[in-house]
Amino acid sequence: MHLDVKVLRNFYYRSMLGRAAQKAVRDEMRQLWPEAKGQTMVGYGFAVPLLRPYLPEARRVIGLMPAPQGVMPWPAGMPNVSALCEETLWPLETGLVDRLVMMHGLENCERPNDLLAEAYRVLGPGGKALFIVPNRAGLWSRSDTTPFGYGRPYSNGQLEAQLRDHGFMAERHRTTLYQPPSHRRFWRKTSQLWESTGRALSPIVAGGVLMVEASKRVHAPSGGLKARVRKPLEILAPKPDIAPI
Repeated sequence: MHLDVKVLRNFYYRSMLGRAAQKAVRDEMRQLWPEAKGQTMVGYGFAVPLLRPYLPEARRVIGLMPAPQGVMPWPAGMPNVSALCEETLWPLETGLVDRLVMMHGLENCERPNDLLAEAYRVLGPGGKALFIVPNRAGLWSRSDTTPFGYGRPYSNGQLEAQLRDHGFMAERHRTTLYQPPSHRRFWRKTSQLWESTGRALSPIVAGGVLMVEASKRVHAPSGGLKARVRKPLEILAPKPDIAPI
């Protein structure tokens, strides 16, 4: 089930909890991808809050939003780069994308296998994808006060297995959103403390969001030369004597 784009916009841009969540996830993403100079970068679902730092340097930035969710113009005060699309039919050429980030997309899609196949199609050789999903073991997936409380939460193993089945190879992992999913002022004032403490205790404390960076696996073409020599050593065999004419 997709949330309406207005609900997502209000959460990330008009609430203290949403702005704190946006910052925590974006900071982790910037550690994984510190720059995107000359690259084509695409966000799917509602990933546009994470893309703003890349606007000045990337060759192209595109925000794709699924039809069941709806679309909004983005970024504010600049030429629009967001577009409405079908969940499993994106208006992008095959192999066009260098960096793909998906947030509020995979866990809400009714056809996740087809969605991952489309993500694989548009990603170029050597391209990287970052999948951001609710953590099954975290508090955020159990609270319907945030967008991460909707859809299917994942464990690390579940997400990696699904990505592997569709040609992706998981490379790096991150967990974030250790702060409680509460709008109360006390938790908002201490959000940075919760995040820093959570990162230090990550093997013990479960964050609310899983982030898996994966690369596109391109298989070598199968088969080889169809024509083959039946007896390759025959040329080394001694020739029969030929009688003189």
